[in-house]
Amino acid sequence: MLRRLLRTKEISHAAPSSLRQTLTGFDLTLMGIGAIIGAGVFVLTGVAAATKAGPAIVISYIFAGIASMFAALAYAELASSVGGTGSAYTFAYAALGEIVAWIIGWNLILEYAMSVATVAIGWSGYVVNLFDAAGIHLPEVITRTPFNGGIMNVLASGIIVLIAAILIIGMRHSARFNNIVVFIKLITVGVFIFVASFNVRIENWIPFMPFGWTGVMEGAGLVFFAYIGFDALSCAVEETINPKRNIPIGIIVSLAICTLIYIVVSGLLTGIAPYTTLDVRSPVADALLNLGYRFGAGIIAAGAIAGLTTVILVMYYGLTRICLAMGRDGLLPQSLEKINERTHTPVRSIMLTGLVIALISGFAPIDRAAELVNIGTLAAFAFVCMGVSVLRITHPDLHRPFKLPFNPLIPALGVISCVWLMTQLPFVTWMRFVIWSALGLVIYFCYGIKNSKLQKEIK
Repeated sequence: MLRRLLRTKEISHAAPSSLRQTLTGFDLTLMGIGAIIGAGVFVLTGVAAATKAGPAIVISYIFAGIASMFAALAYAELASSVGGTGSAYTFAYAALGEIVAWIIGWNLILEYAMSVATVAIGWSGYVVNLFDAAGIHLPEVITRTPFNGGIMNVLASGIIVLIAAILIIGMRHSARFNNIVVFIKLITVGVFIFVASFNVRIENWIPFMPFGWTGVMEGAGLVFFAYIGFDALSCAVEETINPKRNIPIGIIVSLAICTLIYIVVSGLLTGIAPYTTLDVRSPVADALLNLGYRFGAGIIAAGAIAGLTTVILVMYYGLTRICLAMGRDGLLPQSLEKINERTHTPVRSIMLTGLVIALISGFAPIDRAAELVNIGTLAAFAFVCMGVSVLRITHPDLHRPFKLPFNPLIPALGVISCVWLMTQLPFVTWMRFVIWSALGLVIYFCYGIKNSKLQKEIK
């Protein structure tokens, strides 16, 4: 299985229709930061603190960060040894077989699509607030979905169209755009840390754990959404210079930096404002506004828009590459694998997925779009951790430029922590996960298995 996979994944980068290697380790690190720092730091921290963990949201971020780091180390090993452009889908294909890979890929499509749509809807909300602050009030019919009294969220759909155009142009230009916006985002976070450091009130941290350990763990399950994104870097293997070295660097360094930022920001946010006041749309900006820092709150609002933009860019990128990988294997229409000879990007995949996401973000309410994300990602992370141990047994001689330490302990801890966080999610989320996976199996047996290149080779 693995030999066949590696053979089919080999691509001549000299070919005019192939993906082009342009990304460096620095680009990948900033892509990781761009994908991870977004809705989590600007929105989710306040919601989770107010409703789940209180000031102990810091511990929730630590737990979620540890679970993510276990998975990140597993991703780093498989990305450096197996390669490919399909992230957890490709790794599951190599280690666990086609049907498991299909289920993982099918859920990753949902994860990425709903993540991008959710963030686009949040992005439009921040833009509306920015216009309102400037005295410009946009009509609600073009800023709200039919579920919320409007006709279409034109802003949310519009940002998807803009990012699609950037991705079509090419990864070199996309990476440059991401790098610039990430620096703006980090400056914004730095401004908050600087201002908040001088306004912490110790009494705001008392009681530290108002909802007990149950609340802390439920908070960890919720804020795990904040860490979704680093896995998109494993989709960039074929577009990275020296990927066996740079992919592990990008994944591990970006996740470590973002985990530290989340811990510091969540601690300061609950230190400058009572946790009960943070269940609002823009908790970080509101906290500074309540302290009288109007200019600082404005910077945070602008930084949030920049932060959410890079999340959309990187997650949308990851979605198109997973569809490309599944198209190559015949599990999705092979038209999705076609690479434009001039831009060296999968234009058809970008346009098709962009159309779907633009419709979701334009017409779907944000709460229903966001509910479907976490469980599929946790399942993918668990299978990736499992895949490391399986490949160590089935292919012990496989060249591993980056080798995960303490095998099989760390992969086992990764599986346990991801499954534990899955148990903290609501029953309705599990039902949607099961229904979506069952639908995926129907599609696989009706279409995928008949068109699979692997099955054709076996026959």
